[in-house]
Amino acid sequence: MSVILEGTLERVTYYNEANGYMVGRLRPAPGGGRAALVTFVGHLPPLKPGESLRLEGQWVDHPEYGRQFKVSSHQVLVPHTLDGIEKYLASGLVRGVGPATARRLVKRFGKDTLRVLEEEPHRLTEVDGIGPHRARAIAEAFARQKDVKDVMLFLQSVGISPSLAVRIHRHYGKDAVAALRENPYRLADEVFGIGFRTADRVALQMGVPATSPNRLRAGLRYALREMAQDGHVFAPRERLERAVAETLDVDPDLVAAETDRLAEEGPLRVERFEEGEAVYLAPLHRAECSVATRLRDLLDAGREENPPSPEEVYAAAAEAGIKLSPEQRDAVSEALCQGVLIITGGPGTGKTTIINSLLRLCRARGLEVILTAPTGRAARRMTEATGHEARTIHRTLEVSFSPTGGLEFQRNEDNPLEADLVVVDEASMVDLVLMHHLLRAVQPPTRLVLVGDVDQLPAVGPGAVLRDLIGSGVLPVVRLTRIFRQAGESLIVLNAHRINRGEMPVLNEKDRDFFFIEEADPARILETVVSLCSRRLPQRLVEMGMSPDPLADIQVITPMRRTLIGVDNLNLELQKVLNPPGWGKAEISVGGRTLRTGDKVMQIRNNYTKEVSNGDIGIIRAVDRETGQVAVVFPGELGPRDVIYEGEELDELVLSYATTVHKSQGSEYPVVVMPVSTQHYVMLQRHLLYTAVTRAKKLVVLVGTKKALAIAVRNNRVEARFSRLAERLRGP
Repeated sequence: MSVILEGTLERVTYYNEANGYMVGRLRPAPGGGRAALVTFVGHLPPLKPGESLRLEGQWVDHPEYGRQFKVSSHQVLVPHTLDGIEKYLASGLVRGVGPATARRLVKRFGKDTLRVLEEEPHRLTEVDGIGPHRARAIAEAFARQKDVKDVMLFLQSVGISPSLAVRIHRHYGKDAVAALRENPYRLADEVFGIGFRTADRVALQMGVPATSPNRLRAGLRYALREMAQDGHVFAPRERLERAVAETLDVDPDLVAAETDRLAEEGPLRVERFEEGEAVYLAPLHRAECSVATRLRDLLDAGREENPPSPEEVYAAAAEAGIKLSPEQRDAVSEALCQGVLIITGGPGTGKTTIINSLLRLCRARGLEVILTAPTGRAARRMTEATGHEARTIHRTLEVSFSPTGGLEFQRNEDNPLEADLVVVDEASMVDLVLMHHLLRAVQPPTRLVLVGDVDQLPAVGPGAVLRDLIGSGVLPVVRLTRIFRQAGESLIVLNAHRINRGEMPVLNEKDRDFFFIEEADPARILETVVSLCSRRLPQRLVEMGMSPDPLADIQVITPMRRTLIGVDNLNLELQKVLNPPGWGKAEISVGGRTLRTGDKVMQIRNNYTKEVSNGDIGIIRAVDRETGQVAVVFPGELGPRDVIYEGEELDELVLSYATTVHKSQGSEYPVVVMPVSTQHYVMLQRHLLYTAVTRAKKLVVLVGTKKALAIAVRNNRVEARFSRLAERLRGP
């Protein structure tokens, strides 16, 4: 039998953003027969303390948590008491109104406060501290949150979780319902965080036929995008259509017919090759063809009529106090002789020395050089190592937003880069699409030098460009194999090369920089990692003559997100000890997680408006609970800078005391700590271990079992990526 409870939400004990499951505490309304706080559970939209609720459901006895109210439906009521109105407004529900402003509003307007906000917002200026501009902002925010609730009722009726409903409303506003009715598959294309499966579930619940062309097209796009996220440039047609038919539970012939139609209309490209047919998303097909054509053009135009002599190269390097080996000298010389040159080598093999010598030689010859790298972190490292300004590839190409919201590269074939030589560092991180845009802006006689370590993880995006370019056998390649004396004194460097050769690393030599702590139990590994980061390693850094900053100096890198020693749990445990709650530390709850002043956070998607990139790490400088804003300090190319996040943008930030190997690419840290456990069996791979180890400058500490370490060292399986770039370079 259903029971109805009314009262005020006292606090949210737990909330799962993904499915809307909430555990909360309700203070029953006076006269309801209950005085004590009531625990309730159920699937609800995000709610704030202070909101007045009518809950319908039934009482249940949980074997562990005791008696609680299980909610089947709910209604948000307009609060009637002065205390209820103040709590409602102070909850952060209305942007720009925090506890202090709520108190002043209620003091001025009393029980009429909510009516004034809705009907006479101009009167808000009667309150001290609220001018006309702020009054308008508060009124607009109040109106928006009312719209949210109306739209969310519809969205939840078609099976959308409360947290996703908030995102949909944020994107479409009051037009959300109309957008979904027109084509619910738009969600997967247009709303961050919503994939095809969610959109498909909504569409089917709204009555869209299982064989609808919109559904088949969305299924094909979804499958191809999923493959692109896994690094593939195309999908074998038979495999693609079989997978889509299974996902949609439809006849494969229907999928094949839709593939042909999309290829005729242009969104897809189908190309025959020896093994069958390749299906591309049109932009990836265009990028692959363009990269191959433009690289061949650069190569054909590249021979230098006045190549530098060995003496000229040695003299230019000597001015900077650099002594080159013969293979380094040849690399510097070839960079000015070839239209395109690839330089690849592991840590300690002198890649930076070559770049510095090349800069000196170009300066002596009066040549203009542009240094660039795929990430801000890599560009900053390049600048520090050379003393010559390096920029990200996006900044080098002068990216801006188009009127439709896409990206426009101001540097292209019509407005090429003005330089004699373009040097790209960390080239293994450049994906196919970014390489396409870079090459559009590099026109002969400009020369291109790609510097990187082909044995590291390939780019997160589609393609394994550096590997394909080397594998094609068409472009000139300098392979650096010699480890230089100073680098050779580091076990980090020596062990990186041992791992890359499939040999076990040398461990725990006294006064060296590579250590292994044996722990088999994941719970003990977790305890050890936390202890290392909070106490033992900062003390070791002091002994090494450094002034340790655990947040900046120590990075935990782990292969997986989930499990006890995965990224998600490690971040929670490390936050507790490295940045616990304290006086003066404001914090804000975002779904089921807490962001606090002083937290180390990472941006998880490119945001070109804010000029922060996927993988950038910063520190939360301030949290404004009145407005819901969070200020994060990021290192910039021109020095540290503040980036302000509104409350609805906080899903772009995650804690980053621990991060994945993929997210660590392009970065260097003084100290790297890495769990190595059979709990991560599927991710125990040589190239992952190699990439993680090469992120460290001063110290590596592995925690786990030698069995797991040996599995990783032996496992040289590199998953192939579907790409035809190498074949295109070789030509017909």
